Amino acid sequence: MTRPELRISSAIFRANIQAVRERITPSALMLVLKDDAYGHGLRWAVETALDAGVEWFGSYDIRSALDVRRIAGEARIFAWATSTDDEIDEALARDVDLGVGSVEYLRRIIARAAVLGVSARVHLKIDTGLHRNGVLPENWESAVSEARDAEQLGHVVLVGIWSHIAEASDAEDDEAQAVFLDAVRIAGGFGAAPLLLHLTASAASWWRPELRGTVSRIGAFCYGIRSADGPELEGLRPVASLTAVVEELVDGAAMLSIGSFDGLPSTLSGAPVGTPGGRRTLLDIGQTTARVEGWPGMSVGDEVTLFGAGDSGEVGATALAERIDTVGEEILTRLSPRVRRVIQE
Repeated sequence: MTRPELRISSAIFRANIQAVRERITPSALMLVLKDDAYGHGLRWAVETALDAGVEWFGSYDIRSALDVRRIAGEARIFAWATSTDDEIDEALARDVDLGVGSVEYLRRIIARAAVLGVSARVHLKIDTGLHRNGVLPENWESAVSEARDAEQLGHVVLVGIWSHIAEASDAEDDEAQAVFLDAVRIAGGFGAAPLLLHLTASAASWWRPELRGTVSRIGAFCYGIRSADGPELEGLRPVASLTAVVEELVDGAAMLSIGSFDGLPSTLSGAPVGTPGGRRTLLDIGQTTARVEGWPGMSVGDEVTLFGAGDSGEVGATALAERIDTVGEEILTRLSPRVRRVIQE
């Protein structure tokens, strides 16, 4: 059986990065690399982004950040998940900026930096209402004071203030920004406010320029993955297309070399796909094969595109995700290793 392929375009990725940077300027792009660069491949994403001029990378945890460091040389890397002391030590040794969402984590970073005789670069997180960790507003002043005291001792440098927002409504995000800006003001009362201020991820960075800080954390949009239930992204295209080959013709339908064992959800039955004959319906998905509505002149060896840029009638990953109440990232990241990753210029 011919293996399905996830075809990844370096040219589209670079073009997307450029379009995003032009959209958010003067805010700097922090390219987020969660989940093996959203299933596209970490090494490819980092190397291509460096070639496109990206200087900041966001990696959820320290382990992933260290993988990025091995590829990215001296680029700035930000890891925001609360981590173990051993991981903190590794991050400090490899010059990784740390996102700090609690006073307890701040104290552990200070302690490890003191033992190692280094200065940790920290971005202190204010909880703006999402409750995805972050220092509560009522504890913010004391947390900043502790960070500044440690800064005087040479154990940390408070380089940034950051947060997550819900992106559920403009009103909620406006309230979150107010909390964020108040946190920046309070930090300024203990010395110069940090220069790195980042509140927004992909959607808010794209649609709400007034919410952007000096840095914008953007992942999915750079890969051409729009938000679920969100509008299309003018100037951005999907970087990856999933293709499978027709292995057999059965009762006027095409049998493809892809199934649920490859990570294609069986619940996507009924979705539109792209074929040499234009858009057709994905009739059903088995464990190792999928059945597609036939087209005139179809033959074994024809290629069908399950998702991509729409050149053959298929839809994007997010359009598929919306059929099963999830997000486009999941459609990509759940693909198994049997799906061959093919890099194209």
